[in-house]
Amino acid sequence: MVKKAVVNEQVLLAGCGDLGLRAAQRLRARGAEVWALRREPPIPDDSGIRWLRGDLTRPETLRELPVGITRVVYLPTPDRRDEAAYRSTFVDGLRHLLGALDQAHLQRALLISSSAVYGEHAGDWVDEGTPPAPPGFNGSVLLEAEQWLATQQTPSVVLRLAGLYGPGRLQLIERLRAGQLKVPRAQPHWANRIHVDDAAAAIVHLLPLADPLSLYLGVDDTPLPLDVLYDHLSGLIGVSPVADGPAPGGIGSKRLSNARLRASGFVPQWPDSRDGYAALLDA
Repeated sequence: MVKKAVVNEQVLLAGCGDLGLRAAQRLRARGAEVWALRREPPIPDDSGIRWLRGDLTRPETLRELPVGITRVVYLPTPDRRDEAAYRSTFVDGLRHLLGALDQAHLQRALLISSSAVYGEHAGDWVDEGTPPAPPGFNGSVLLEAEQWLATQQTPSVVLRLAGLYGPGRLQLIERLRAGQLKVPRAQPHWANRIHVDDAAAAIVHLLPLADPLSLYLGVDDTPLPLDVLYDHLSGLIGVSPVADGPAPGGIGSKRLSNARLRASGFVPQWPDSRDGYAALLDA
């Protein structure tokens, strides 16, 4: 497959952790100049990423951003898991960043949001047209950031990601090994996943996409009942099946559809998380 060139693009990744780094590597491979903003940048290396020091919650630290940024990806991580930290990072921080950027060149803002904006759907299919109903503060704040961004002059796209897994994201496996989980068996509770490399690839796919829609769900092809997923993973690691118990709190049962993202031309490397987890464990 011929890769679409993004030569002369200057991309800023605002909040560049593991997911951002994976996206940055793909963007660099396609010819983009990549800037990455973090509170504490790593030691410069030979990756070609141009690191910037700044705090999205403190606008005075964003006064010297490079001129000529054409596309920005907003994917920070709050330093605490509470509503104040989320609002400061996702709502105020987004405002600070767009206010500090050179608007003359900025062609697209891509906000990385979450399927946490959806509530309980009793296992029904959910897509971009499903009304959001966040059950927790995290989804509520992300939805507020989405809605604010939609009112701005900068063309924007939102990518709502399902639960990430991948290298360094094997907490589920660790909890299964430790016998810390229970799972509802009488009534299916659906789980939705996307491999972190597929999430990064989706970001790179959407950034230069001609005439994108305003919203996409980032998820693999295969929603799974939690008991099916947990039993499969338990078999892979050789532990007993998880005992029957209540569904996880604050996460509604639903099946997320990636039909819109697929229709845009995106093809996941790992369409079924069972295969993705198996490859991680083999590695």
